[in-house]
Amino acid sequence: MPPKKNARVAKRPAKSDKTDESEPASSGGKRKVAKESSKSPGSPEFCYWLMKSEPDSRFENGIDMKFGIEDLKALPDQTSCWDGVRNYQARNFMRQMKEGQLAFFYHSNCKEPGIAGILKIVKEAYVDHTQFDRKDAHYDASSKPDNPKWSMVDVQYQRMLKRYLPLSELKYYHLQQRAKGGPLKDMALFTRARLSVQPLTTEEFDFVLSLEDKEPL
Repeated sequence: MPPKKNARVAKRPAKSDKTDESEPASSGGKRKVAKESSKSPGSPEFCYWLMKSEPDSRFENGIDMKFGIEDLKALPDQTSCWDGVRNYQARNFMRQMKEGQLAFFYHSNCKEPGIAGILKIVKEAYVDHTQFDRKDAHYDASSKPDNPKWSMVDVQYQRMLKRYLPLSELKYYHLQQRAKGGPLKDMALFTRARLSVQPLTTEEFDFVLSLEDKEPL
C-alpha cells in the first residue's frame, strides 16, 4: 500500500495468507539479525517467486490493504518492504529468497486475478516490524522482539508484462499440462493456492514469461 502518514512504506499481502498457522512457530532469530534462514537440508533451491497483493481497496482495522504494482512503481526508488505475511510456509519461502532474484507480481482478491509484472528482491529476509505495531492490521501479540516470528524482504519494481496474464489463462495451461505434461503441471498457484508467497521453478517462470508474447486465449 502507499506510505502511511508516518512515512513508513508498508506492503499488504493477500488476505488468504494469514489463515494457515498449522506449522509451529519458528524461533526466527534475534531482532537485530539482518538475514534469516529457514531452509532445511535437502529442500529444493528456488530462484524465482510469485508474490500476491491486492490492487483494490479493502479496509482492515481502518487500514487500506491496497497495494498493486502501480503503487510499487510510484514509490521512491520503486522499492518497498513486503511486510504483513502471517503464514509460516510463505514466511519460510521469503527467508529463502536471495538478493537479485525475480518474482512475478500477482494481483489477487480482485475482479480478474493475474500476473501484472516483475519485481526484484533487493534485500533478503529481516524482521517484519509490523508484528510489533499494535495499530497495524498484522500485529501479532504472541511475537516478541527478542524472538520474532515474522520476516519480510524488500522488493523493487522491474517492469510490467507486455500484457496482463489472467488466472483463467494460467489455469488453462495448468490443466492441459497436468494431463499431458508440461512446466505448469505442478505450479504452486494451483497446488498451494492459498499461499501469498510461492516458489517457481525456472521452467515455470520461463513458460509463464513466454505467454506475454502470445495472443490471449
